[in-house]
Amino acid sequence: MLEQIQLEVTKKLLHINTIKVQPNNPFTWASGWKAPIYCDNRKILSYPEERTFICQKFCEIIREKYPQAEVIAGVATGAIAHGMLVAQELGLPFIYVRAKPKDHGLENLIEGDMKAGQKVVIIEDLISTGLSSLKAADAITNFGGDVLGMVAIFTYNFPQARKNFEDAGLELTALSRYQILIEQAIELGDVRPEEVEKLNQWRENPESWGL
Repeated sequence: MLEQIQLEVTKKLLHINTIKVQPNNPFTWASGWKAPIYCDNRKILSYPEERTFICQKFCEIIREKYPQAEVIAGVATGAIAHGMLVAQELGLPFIYVRAKPKDHGLENLIEGDMKAGQKVVIIEDLISTGLSSLKAADAITNFGGDVLGMVAIFTYNFPQARKNFEDAGLELTALSRYQILIEQAIELGDVRPEEVEKLNQWRENPESWGL
């Protein structure tokens, strides 16, 4: 079931150019890393059909894996809108986690109303190393929430990300992932077979690739 969802979601992401693959003309990420791939999931919100489809797939996974969920949490800023859509569809309360506390008022790190002990599923838009996502999970735990798992739109599936989630003991489920993306990009002609080795070298060592 999951692999079929990942295939369908990947096709839709490529169709609306949410993910661009340019192994010979790399992007520079905010972290300073050079990367042959750039993913902008905010574009999904501009496409009602794809937006609805992704919300439905999030809900299917949550209903199946986490039927006991009591709260949906989005990670700022990219996953706030997607998390709200999911919470609305499931009829559950919604909260979101800031990257850092507000510097005024109540100085909140978590916005919304969550009671201690409530079971929470976190929505993310994109997983690279996973560190910022896990920081959000820690914030919810420290606030008294019981984090059941995390569901993301796309993961680069970096080795360090897998290790970070394993070390944290947190289950991650992604609607789309790197390996299926590359297979589909080859099929569409966006990536040539001879470019795959370069792309895989990047995924294994993204912090030093292109230096």
